[in-house]
Amino acid sequence: MRIGVLTGGGDVPGLNPCIKALVNRAVDEGYDVIGIRRGWWGLLNYNPDDPATHQVCTVPLDKQAVRTIDRTGGTFLHTSRINPSNVRPHEVPDFLRDKADLTRAQDFTAHVMQVLEHLKIDVLVPIGGDDTLSYGVRVHQEGLPVVAIPKTMDNDVYGTDYCIGFSTAVTRSVQFIHQLRTATGSHERIAIVELFGRNSGETSLIAAYLSGVDRAIISEVPFDPEKLAYLLQKDKRENPSHYAMMTISEGAQMIGGTVIESGPEDAYGHRRLGGIGEVTGREIQRITGEEVLYQRLAYLMRSGAPDSLDLMVAMNYANIAMDLIVDRRYNRMVALRHGTYTHVPLKTVTEGVKRVDVDELYDIEEYRPKTRRVEGKPMFLY
Repeated sequence: MRIGVLTGGGDVPGLNPCIKALVNRAVDEGYDVIGIRRGWWGLLNYNPDDPATHQVCTVPLDKQAVRTIDRTGGTFLHTSRINPSNVRPHEVPDFLRDKADLTRAQDFTAHVMQVLEHLKIDVLVPIGGDDTLSYGVRVHQEGLPVVAIPKTMDNDVYGTDYCIGFSTAVTRSVQFIHQLRTATGSHERIAIVELFGRNSGETSLIAAYLSGVDRAIISEVPFDPEKLAYLLQKDKRENPSHYAMMTISEGAQMIGGTVIESGPEDAYGHRRLGGIGEVTGREIQRITGEEVLYQRLAYLMRSGAPDSLDLMVAMNYANIAMDLIVDRRYNRMVALRHGTYTHVPLKTVTEGVKRVDVDELYDIEEYRPKTRRVEGKPMFLY
């Protein structure tokens, strides 16, 4: 049996340990593994008739190839946001351009399936977020067995309580928030820390909860800047060190406003988020007259090696995936549900959007985490 593995979307800490655990177990089971470079890009740009593309797009994986990769973050297979079902004209490889309509986006799934057949891949393991895995659903529908592994530091893949990368992203955020207290307190300012989070505000919510900041704005709840300014001014006044801090999700929006996006849409229909913290800071400064310190953590959240929890989950997810492959149970996504390792139908990832349980975990009047009773809740509260 030959297994193909790829990583797509944003990189997160824990991908390399997941790949290593998968390869080591597969080799022990007597299987071959081939890594596909740059996510779905590798399958789109692989030309069966041109050996020069083979090394660019794929790499054989054995124990020696992955021996040391778990010591660093990111993904040594590299990644991209290519969607083979929606390939835009500038993304079409040269060898396919003669067959393409370069006036519109096109579906190159037929080519991807031909490449998978040429590579003699029996089962594909995509590691990614909902965008990457949604195309994994398409590949399975076209007839290839797929076992998926969820990763995203937003922790927003539908169907699992936990995605590889989330714990490290929160850990990094808490560390940076605490470090920013020195500058914020020294200058007696209001600090606004902007965190990744498109549809789900979980990173803002949990980072705020663990770091003990004064307020938290999440993607799910539009906010009133006048009210937020009043609350932060009150927090600063009541703090003996005379400063206040808050977190905000990049996907947040003011009441009556819109999510701040820039640049063109990617292949999955997303534009680049970011800047709501800066806009909010200007409004708070205008309303209160207070000096504001704005810090966008962005890629710092996903940089560096994984923490112990992400190591644990990444390696266990890889082994569950291999259990499914050994047992020939395909069309599944590995998952954590209610604190237990399990797996769910792969199509689950396309059936909803994971959001913060606002009623249970967020005080919409005070703009802060609300944790009253945690007995019976999963480790990350929902």
